[in-house]
Amino acid sequence: MRSVKGINVSMVWVFLVSLCLSSVLFGAKLSVQTWQKGESFSQYVQRQGMEFAVDSGISEEDSKYLSEIQANQAFYVLKDTDESIEQVLVPIGEEMQIRLAKERRSGRFIFDIIPISYKEKEYSATVTIYSNPHTDIKKTLHYPALADKMSQLLKGTVNTRGLKKGDTLSFIYVQKTRMGKPYYMPHIKIAMLDSKGKKQLIYADEDGYGYTSSKKSQAYTVKGRKKVTYTRRVKVKGKKHRFIMPLRHARITSSFSRRRFHPILKRYRPHHGTDFGAKRGTPLLAVNAGRVIFSGYMGGYGKVVKIKHDGGYVSLYAHQSRIRVKRGSYVKKGQIIGHVGSTGRSTGPHLHFGLTKNGRWINPMKVLSRKSAKRTILKKMTKYEATSTTKYKTVNIKNAKENKTKLLEHIKTQGKPFIWHTLEQRSIRIDHVI
Repeated sequence: MRSVKGINVSMVWVFLVSLCLSSVLFGAKLSVQTWQKGESFSQYVQRQGMEFAVDSGISEEDSKYLSEIQANQAFYVLKDTDESIEQVLVPIGEEMQIRLAKERRSGRFIFDIIPISYKEKEYSATVTIYSNPHTDIKKTLHYPALADKMSQLLKGTVNTRGLKKGDTLSFIYVQKTRMGKPYYMPHIKIAMLDSKGKKQLIYADEDGYGYTSSKKSQAYTVKGRKKVTYTRRVKVKGKKHRFIMPLRHARITSSFSRRRFHPILKRYRPHHGTDFGAKRGTPLLAVNAGRVIFSGYMGGYGKVVKIKHDGGYVSLYAHQSRIRVKRGSYVKKGQIIGHVGSTGRSTGPHLHFGLTKNGRWINPMKVLSRKSAKRTILKKMTKYEATSTTKYKTVNIKNAKENKTKLLEHIKTQGKPFIWHTLEQRSIRIDHVI
């Protein structure tokens, strides 16, 4: 970083910019509003009488993100002393937001999509059990969402009905905050239950589910019944909603992300899908049976097929070179519906595969099956008796040793927990990004 006679030039620049912005926005008011149910983005803009500056409107590429705005979604409006709107920030997912900012000279608005700025802090707490973990966390820390996440962590790992009055539950969690308020759900990293002097550690995976071990391979028990006269091995049919990969020999080139730097636009954008690299002309397969609800050209996605499946799922196959199905037709799981190409906004031949559930984008790789082998079980053919089978699954538990050390230090020092009802929205200055 360049300095002049011991003075950091970048620090002087930040000070001058902050001083100018503070004087411009002095007296401005920030309010939190709720997006009206049934109102589209264009209807909101018209209702507010907003006009876009030249070359600053909504591009075809960005228009598809407008549908991400949810009814009753909280968003932020900054007004000047004359009650004239200066900025509007509308979240689209957890990481990105739409920004409308007024130009000082023209009074018109600039549209952009930018990352959401939030604070993330780690907290620790110890709660004494008087009734049950869920109730006692709410009463002690005044944060119902944290109580819900603790219930998720303990489910299947701890028999909470066996807890006694006076038992303690210590844990470390991370919370994002925005405008001085909790932003999205907390994430519990690790917990320790002390019941009758017996201590039990519970580790959390990235989705917030608990395990009594930090090993990558976790055992779990499947209970059932069997017959005991004779046995034979039979295949277990897959469930109807089971999804297969959209092409054979899949190779992932870009994963699902809520904030990815776009290789062509050179800006941050959500990437609501998974990209698979493949040669031009590679057959594309329907991931499950369903009805084709779209077959044609879709802007930056190029040639697209969309299929509606049972369970509220809709799959999307973009950038095709040739489409093999028509709108309204029904397809089977594994049926060829098109071929890999590079139509639309694309850097080369690949498949952009997207998946929504009940209208919201989800990570396809949490649903798609990488394995095609069918499971088998031993089936007894006379009378039944109870059985239990131990199976294993891969679990990603991050920083287990580090989190354990932090938790033991918290228990040792008995640090004072943060009480969430004391957190109030503070007066803050708003510049170009919130």
